[in-house]
Amino acid sequence: MGEILLEVATDVPVGHGVPAQLGISGDALNVAASAAAAGARVGLLAVLGDDDLGQAIAARIVELGVSTELLKFRPGQQGMYLVHCDPEGQREFSYARRGSVGSTLCPDDVDPAVFSAAGAVAAGGIACAISSTSRAAVAKAAELSPRFVFDPNFRPRLTSVEEATAVLSELAPRAFLVTPSFPGETSALLGCESAEDAVDKLRRLGALHVAVTCGADGIQVGSATGSLWVDAIPAPVVVDQTGAGDAFVGTMTARIVLGDELTTAARYGAAAASLVVGGKGGTGFVPTFEQTQAHSIIDNHGLDGLRNEIHHG
Repeated sequence: MGEILLEVATDVPVGHGVPAQLGISGDALNVAASAAAAGARVGLLAVLGDDDLGQAIAARIVELGVSTELLKFRPGQQGMYLVHCDPEGQREFSYARRGSVGSTLCPDDVDPAVFSAAGAVAAGGIACAISSTSRAAVAKAAELSPRFVFDPNFRPRLTSVEEATAVLSELAPRAFLVTPSFPGETSALLGCESAEDAVDKLRRLGALHVAVTCGADGIQVGSATGSLWVDAIPAPVVVDQTGAGDAFVGTMTARIVLGDELTTAARYGAAAASLVVGGKGGTGFVPTFEQTQAHSIIDNHGLDGLRNEIHHG
């Protein structure tokens, strides 16, 4: 659940006459698409405009294997962002989302029957930051869901450290899994200078499981049985890093629901995250589970073939 955004991506700084690629993205859609690709049956709760653009976005959601049954359509302006990616995949964003139709998400949109029956519900800090009603909707979902997954996804342009910390403190005790990033979020929101300390603190707050993503290094995974390290998997191709963290969350969540152990699910999440950066935009390349599974065990000798597969896919 969360906000869907129109994405305008360029390879050069944004300016008049610059060629751009239009896409559909946003953390909620990226997570949902990756969960669907990982084998789960996925629905997406979000609000779209009741116009041709809203219908076009809904059509893309269907293409990604995600159900549109939970979508809401209302009058309003579709949120969007501009992104410039350099040759290393680093990004620079500019958003136009204040007062967007997506920010009208509210508790009444959360169907208790659906959310209490779901194998898992994933939401993030962005949905909590875009409006007070959207934050209340996430809190309601957390109360209803037997497996609530929360990605802090802290964005200083949207919210303050104090507000984001308050949200994390409120939702962590209700969470089946929390997925902060190290060092940015763990330092700012938890005051922790190591991934292990972040796992311990979130567990003390009440989170059942924690997966601290540490970029290209790996993931620190923790639960009641202890804390262990899962290595990252090298990316075959890096075009655009947008959506890598979302792919991790969506894939890991789906694989847990489908019965994989926590560390196995984290390994699949790491594999998916290292593949999606080979496409442009948040949903430019969403690997199949077969690709993710193969990549999770691949060694460096197999990377050339996978690079070709991504390039031609």
